[in-house]
Amino acid sequence: MKRNVLAFAAAGLLWGPAWSLDLSQAYAAALEQDSTIRSVRAATDARRERLPQARAQLLPNLSASVSRHRNWLERTSPDASGQLVTSDLRYTSSSEVLSLRQPIFRMYQMADYRQAQAQVDDAEAVLERELQNVGVRVSGAYFEALLAEEHLALVLSQKTAYTTQLDAAQKRVGAGFGTRTDIDEARAALDLNVAQELEARQNLDFTRRQLQSLVNRPIDGLAPLDPLRMRLVRPTPDRVEDWIEQAGLNSPELRSLGAQLEAARHELEKARAGHYPTLDAIAQWSRNDSDTITSIKTRYSNRSIGLQLNIPLYSGGHVSSTVRQAHAGRQRAEEDLEALRRDLGVRLHREFRGVTEGILRVKALEQAVRSAEQVVISNRRSFEAGSRTLPDVLNAEQQKVSAQRDLAQARFVYLMSRIRLQALSGGDKAEVIDEINGWLTR
Repeated sequence: MKRNVLAFAAAGLLWGPAWSLDLSQAYAAALEQDSTIRSVRAATDARRERLPQARAQLLPNLSASVSRHRNWLERTSPDASGQLVTSDLRYTSSSEVLSLRQPIFRMYQMADYRQAQAQVDDAEAVLERELQNVGVRVSGAYFEALLAEEHLALVLSQKTAYTTQLDAAQKRVGAGFGTRTDIDEARAALDLNVAQELEARQNLDFTRRQLQSLVNRPIDGLAPLDPLRMRLVRPTPDRVEDWIEQAGLNSPELRSLGAQLEAARHELEKARAGHYPTLDAIAQWSRNDSDTITSIKTRYSNRSIGLQLNIPLYSGGHVSSTVRQAHAGRQRAEEDLEALRRDLGVRLHREFRGVTEGILRVKALEQAVRSAEQVVISNRRSFEAGSRTLPDVLNAEQQKVSAQRDLAQARFVYLMSRIRLQALSGGDKAEVIDEINGWLTR
């Protein structure tokens, strides 16, 4: 226990003061602090630079070069009498060149530019998908922590009931009405409850830390769900086919793979560009001074403008191989997109049923809890009247706690299904979270 206190104190020093928050606050904090989304944002910024880099290959290219050299020339030549005469010559040479090149037809660069646009679209879709996933992950961690709190509260209420039953059994034995077996039964149930309490506290600490890792702050408390505010409503629209159609238009997962397919098609164009010529317009100005040994102390300037055509003839089969490779890559992207579309339909159907059937399950468990509570009351009265045994009362208490725990879990499953359904279809990221946040008690 002392080690746990020290651990929490150390966490407070590292993270700062703890705070209480609701679901919307947790979502807003995770958007700013979650390491995964921050990494994706940085990756998206890097991918966006792919577009200006590809565009630059189609724009004019201006370059300049300047050189200056000090030369020592030793020259041997015959004189008028035929004798070889050696002379040394020292001179300075220089050269300045200014070149402008404008691509006119480069199929590879044009396909590369269109591919860059598709890759940026893919990066934007991936960012949107992760933003949707942040809402799902935060909500899941939040409701897991709330469920752990609910479980601990149920265990503690069960502990109170078992303690009361143990005291009652001991008093009945002291009054000569009960048996030693009743005391042993109550004590055994209480001892098991102590172990369950330890497990519940550990689970609560773990789920809190999961949420803390997303918001990057220690958490003092969570706003609990108010069952009276909670609205059990069917999805809008009320047909799973409409949700699948909406996902086909807005799903960031589908947009991402669609952009990847488009990039694969342009990769095929780039491979085929190896068979096509390139055409550039070139303008150049140059000035040279003593640039060769035959033009010492001679300076000249040159201005030129023209076209440069390069025609590929044979590359050993490399281009044909890259075309086949790119074609296979495009086919793989098509199959990945179709597989995702089918899988997305299955997931949407599952979450849609999670909402519709979750409503029925929550209502059924609410009735089950009411019935279990009545069973507990009846068993207690019957036990006091002598027609029921203590194990009957303990079993009724256990059934009531199980029903309450199942009801809490069913409510959170219903809420998570609503959030996942909205995320999978590409809907408003915060709409459902804000709506559910209104059902919490502050």
